[in-house]
Amino acid sequence: MSSIIQLLPDHVANQIAAGEVVQRPASVVKELVENAVDAGATEIKLIVKDAGKTLIQVIDNGKGMSVTDARLCFERHATSKIRQAEDLFSLHTKGFRGEALASIAAIAHVEMKTKQDQEELGTHIIIEGSKFVSQDVAVLPRGTSFSVKNLFFNIPARRNFLKSDTVEFRHIVDDFERVALAHPNIHFMLYHNGSEMFNLPQSNLRQRIVNVFGGKTNEKLVPVTESTEIVGIQGFVGKPEFAKKNRGEQFFFVNDRFIKSPYLHHAIMAAYEGLLKDGSQPSYFLYLDVPPHTIDINIHPTKTEIKFDDDQAMYAILRSSIKHSLGQFNVAPILDFERDASLDIPYEYKEKESETPLIQVDSNFNPFAAEIPSRAFSSSSGSSHSFGSGYKKQDSNASWESLYVGLKTAADEIDVSEIQFESEEVTGSLFGESEVETAGNRTYQIQKKYIVSPIKSGMMILYQERAHQRILYEQFLTNITMHHAASQQLLFPLELHFSPSEMVMIKELQSSLENTGFVFDAMTTEILVISGLPVNVVESEVKVLLEELLHDLQGELPENSFSQSDRIAKSMARSLSVKTGTYLTEKEQESIVNSLFACKDPNVSPFNKPTFITMGVEDLDKRFAL
Repeated sequence: MSSIIQLLPDHVANQIAAGEVVQRPASVVKELVENAVDAGATEIKLIVKDAGKTLIQVIDNGKGMSVTDARLCFERHATSKIRQAEDLFSLHTKGFRGEALASIAAIAHVEMKTKQDQEELGTHIIIEGSKFVSQDVAVLPRGTSFSVKNLFFNIPARRNFLKSDTVEFRHIVDDFERVALAHPNIHFMLYHNGSEMFNLPQSNLRQRIVNVFGGKTNEKLVPVTESTEIVGIQGFVGKPEFAKKNRGEQFFFVNDRFIKSPYLHHAIMAAYEGLLKDGSQPSYFLYLDVPPHTIDINIHPTKTEIKFDDDQAMYAILRSSIKHSLGQFNVAPILDFERDASLDIPYEYKEKESETPLIQVDSNFNPFAAEIPSRAFSSSSGSSHSFGSGYKKQDSNASWESLYVGLKTAADEIDVSEIQFESEEVTGSLFGESEVETAGNRTYQIQKKYIVSPIKSGMMILYQERAHQRILYEQFLTNITMHHAASQQLLFPLELHFSPSEMVMIKELQSSLENTGFVFDAMTTEILVISGLPVNVVESEVKVLLEELLHDLQGELPENSFSQSDRIAKSMARSLSVKTGTYLTEKEQESIVNSLFACKDPNVSPFNKPTFITMGVEDLDKRFAL
């Protein structure tokens, strides 16, 4: 029988490896930018066209590569970061596996230009699908320029799975922000389709965060600093009042490497216990410095998950540090982290004995006496004080009895028959609520969650939140598709601040949002000015509404307009629907019932969950059967 196992060709092995390393254009951006950081660059420029599908170019002023290294870097498992297995536990660089460039070259047209500082000439290499096309000598500046064109040109199936340009560019921005936040000492620039999206000069950590997420971020930050033998912590956390519904501005960095850790996130949420509203997420930018031998970063292909030697100690230190910072800066209630020196006892009083205060009492004083004589008595110290010298003789007839003169005649003049007494409201009810049901009511509310309405065959129970979601969903979807939404104009325009990446998504959704009733006056890279709102949207809810909409659409923005409108209508319906725990009047209950059955599909909510159930008389009879 012939053998069936054989070695794969290199180009096939590289394409398989690319499936792990290169999932989308953002994966290429991450690998190339991290290589530029490892090369010691002080200035990194990222140029992207069509969300990376057409071009991804990274230009740095790092140390560059020699002719041999330039050719060898495209080989599989060729790396300058490690020499032996033990080096995996003392890593100080970003990449170390040596698969990135080989995988990228297998699925794209790659052009690399590199030159070392001490060399007069550089190297220019062109590779297409793992095949070397040319290698020439060229006059180049110091550093490396890496261009990746036509990503997935030889794997059409992978290219077809890519999302819209807006979604793919959002992932590129996410990876760019993570590297830029980890290295504030490097000047980063990002250009998309010829437009400058980010220009982040060298700065300190706080200024880098403000430059990435907008000027309003500065007032939200609370510094965190802690140094122990296990871990050194520095960075910032957000004030509780600025917490958001989504988890966009949450960053962990361990030894300048971005990681994801649900365990450490739970420690932060524990530190915020009692300070956040339900469902809110705080912002944090935390940088942990730990000894490299105490962590393992080689447990995940993307190296975004790591394992600590002592997870419990990390948890306790992180939670305590954040609670201390929130209390120290008067964000949370405190006992005493800083003592007020003005309340301390002066040093010269330290050895001094306390003196008992003297109490002076006039034993002859009578407050009911008609006349208080003026007399003086001497204190123990020999000084005399005069009491009662300002009092005059008073007529005994003009004393307390004069206070009640005229009251009897005034009481006789009051006509008691004209007085109307307020009727006492009966607050007790069978269901323990203030709303008392009468026989004429068609609906009533249970636990501020369900609406019960009688029908011919028995009764119907509506889930008020889901029913209202269905009503609002069909209203918004009709308004978006028919372009006839009503809008309420604001007396003063509303100015909202968003990060540059969030503003990109809002501009993409602008036409659909305007069809729901929003009126936008101006849009910049960070500021959104709104002069009109949909009729059923309150001004105080606009910020939360847009944040939840961006969170729902983040990473899943549909390409066609109908799917986009559908997602917007669902998100707004979920945000604006009456929530469980909201008391509804009888008219509001009847309005929900009537509006629900006027919908095209009243049976389920926009998220395919039942909106109501029915119980027939026979079902009730079975319940009471003996």
